[in-house]
Amino acid sequence: MQSQRGFTLIELMIVVAIVAILAAVAVPSYRNHVIKSNRAAAESFMLQAANREEQIMLDMRSYVAVASAAGNANFPTAPTTGINLSVPANVTNFYTLSIATPSATTYTITAAPSGSQQTGDTICGTLTLDQTGAKGAAATSGCW
Repeated sequence: MQSQRGFTLIELMIVVAIVAILAAVAVPSYRNHVIKSNRAAAESFMLQAANREEQIMLDMRSYVAVASAAGNANFPTAPTTGINLSVPANVTNFYTLSIATPSATTYTITAAPSGSQQTGDTICGTLTLDQTGAKGAAATSGCW
């Protein structure tokens, strides 16, 4: 009599259960990692924009406003004297950026999450950075 080779139904069910448990742990962890990396890319760009604003302040003695509306894909209503930075695709896909200058001596850079970043990033939300280096309310929760 020959013995049959193969897996029993119980063995297959155990393997499926183990794979399901690993997936249940790995997928949310991966998603959180992607959200954090998108946030880090936005923060990096915001710091570059702040650096450029400070350079403009030294040259022109005032900050330059750059807002996001219709027109230019990077900063749609950017004046011709804008900060001349192009926003990376990994930032524009997940954040809506704007630089507001209420006066010639102040500015606020805002990155509001959009799309999947908005629904996944419930801890940090909108990131802000101003001319003093203050990083908004999100800085207190470890987002920066």
